[in-house]
Amino acid sequence: MDRQESEQQGGLLSTHAWEALAGHLEEMRHLHLRDLFMDDPARAERMSLNEAGWYLDYSKNRVLPRTLELLVQLAKECHLPNQIDAMFNGGKINTSEARQALHVALRMPPGNGVQVDGHDVLPDVLRVLRRMEALAEKLHSGAYTGGTGKTIRNVVNLGIGGSAIGVSMASAALQHYARQDMRFRFVSNEDDADFLQATRDLDPRETLFIVCSKTWNTAETLHNAASARAWCLDDLQDEDAIQAHFVAVTGNREAAIKSGIAAERVFEVWDWVNGRYSLCSAMGLALMAAIGPAGFREMLAGCHDMDTHFRSAPLERNLPVLHGLMAIWNNNCLGSRTAAVLPYDHALRQFPSYVQQLMMESNGKSVTQHGDAVRLQTSPVYWGACGTNGQHSFHQLLHQGTQEVPCDFIGFLSPLAASPARHRDLLANMFAQAEALAFGQSLAQESAGMGAARHRHVPGNRPTNTLLAARLTPRSLGALVALYEHSAFTQGVIWNIDSFDQWGVELGKTLARRIAGELDTGADSMKEHDSSTRALMQKYLDARTGTLMCDAAQT
Repeated sequence: MDRQESEQQGGLLSTHAWEALAGHLEEMRHLHLRDLFMDDPARAERMSLNEAGWYLDYSKNRVLPRTLELLVQLAKECHLPNQIDAMFNGGKINTSEARQALHVALRMPPGNGVQVDGHDVLPDVLRVLRRMEALAEKLHSGAYTGGTGKTIRNVVNLGIGGSAIGVSMASAALQHYARQDMRFRFVSNEDDADFLQATRDLDPRETLFIVCSKTWNTAETLHNAASARAWCLDDLQDEDAIQAHFVAVTGNREAAIKSGIAAERVFEVWDWVNGRYSLCSAMGLALMAAIGPAGFREMLAGCHDMDTHFRSAPLERNLPVLHGLMAIWNNNCLGSRTAAVLPYDHALRQFPSYVQQLMMESNGKSVTQHGDAVRLQTSPVYWGACGTNGQHSFHQLLHQGTQEVPCDFIGFLSPLAASPARHRDLLANMFAQAEALAFGQSLAQESAGMGAARHRHVPGNRPTNTLLAARLTPRSLGALVALYEHSAFTQGVIWNIDSFDQWGVELGKTLARRIAGELDTGADSMKEHDSSTRALMQKYLDARTGTLMCDAAQT
């Protein structure tokens, strides 16, 4: 690509820093982390940060001080400071939808203010937060009762994507702080098995459903809400009585009320809250019901701690920025196409899936803000699992596979439940994995210890970050969530893409609605599809016809 074309595209490729990084990469190709640490005894101290309750060690990335200088310069040339200011000040940085992306306003304490089209949204945020707290307090006190007067003891969240993944992850992470006399379940899949499994041991008279759909037209959520309604009605036999068993979280208040949700049980979200960034909104109502208002406010405070740091710290000492820049370096310079998130805490077992959606839905884009084709890889594929389970599953590939996979290790210095000795062993495994990935085992070591067989060779030089906090609390989880949110935003700015839309999701929804109708009307309506899709649809029709015939014969 020539310079003029790069200028038209904008973003990373049009910067002087990118050109300098391309030349610098040639200097770095043959350097090993063993040599970098040997040549710089203070490397770990210089390449680490401690902010908002989190310690980030990024020294095990294949970078030099010059690399960091160029990456920070790249961020400046891509106008990251201006974009950060625009986000916090209510700029319409979601360009394809002409909207703000103001999830940071959801966790601002009173006394702040953010304007959206001339309107300060913080009073609205605090009003909804107080309504959420009132409901959570009624649930905790036992004052919230269902249609038959029985106390609500079960809360089931009905949502999908951003209306489910974050709140489910956080509820699992903070289970230690949750009410132990209540049960919290999450249903997202349109497969009825999900709903049936979640409710199989619940009493409808003691169950509250939180229906979460920003648009109130999410097919899977409305399907599960209909199932929940039928389940309640089958037991209560009273249309009026089941109203007490449903609340809604939506940006489409009128549609929720029209569908049967009582007006006083509708909690508002706004179009400037993107789904995968909505945990701190009313979409987190099930989490507040679990951990209580005080715990939820602590999580908001943790998010705000990281927000404040991200907004104010210089780029070279900014934890989310450096995390994002390491991802850019590993992806666009070193050629890594996947990244692993490896929490060494069972409570964070859903965190890799949360990061997967956050990063891949935000930055899985192929056009720039201006609609031009992106010329570089954008989001890698994110995946992962809890340690130490992963060590007996996929870590073999991390250590000796032909693909290089940058890893984030996440751990806590003090346990919530485990004995000190078991927790020591858990962290020992985490530290050992990061060390082995970085330094490996040379052929000389193998010859001295156990023979020089090539299959024993562990090359090392695999990049990792390590994130440590004192303890898993609502506050530390909030800060961790905000860290990854802002890392995703940093990467999106560098690539000059819109991290807050998800148009690619819509096509599949549209086609699914069309195909569902055609499966009802039969083969004559299928002719416009390709031969593969028609054949698959016909298989379903044949199977359904066969089932109907069998049922008729049995009757």
